[in-house]
Amino acid sequence: MDYNKYEEKMNKSISVLEENFAEVRAGRANPAILNKITVDYYGTPTPINQLAGISVPEARMIVIQPWDANVLKEIEKEILKSDIGINPNNDGKVIRLTFPELNEERRKEIVKDIRKMAEDAKVAIRSIRRDAIDEAKAMQKNAEMSEDELKSAEDRIQKLTDKFVEEIDKILANKEKEVMSI
Repeated sequence: MDYNKYEEKMNKSISVLEENFAEVRAGRANPAILNKITVDYYGTPTPINQLAGISVPEARMIVIQPWDANVLKEIEKEILKSDIGINPNNDGKVIRLTFPELNEERRKEIVKDIRKMAEDAKVAIRSIRRDAIDEAKAMQKNAEMSEDELKSAEDRIQKLTDKFVEEIDKILANKEKEVMSI
């Protein structure tokens, strides 16, 4: 049985969770929140980071400086349409995104959201575990594996699952700490 295949899938679930956490607006300026925003650039949907330099000059500000000034208005329009909840400030040369200070209520909402993301990742990990155990049971049923080997495979899969669930908990704890301490 190929355990690496399942470990790889579990690693991908962790990567997706980390990407989702990077996009959470936690009061600090993080250019990752712009990752999903695309701008129509000469008929092609193009990510902002391919059209402009993105910098973080202060803890709560992102500056977007397009290489082509003609695309400035389009970038501004797409940021307004997106769900990041920040109004862009366009001065004709650059766009500034200023992140407001988070209040306690908003922090709690963000923590609730990131907990749900973490739980979704755990569900994905458990689903992968179920698939792996189903494969092992099928192999045992087809006489490709003995009863003892099946038990050993289930234990190994469970240990793998526990390791990844623990990793999700650590990532979640770090993100919660980051959100609550800003």
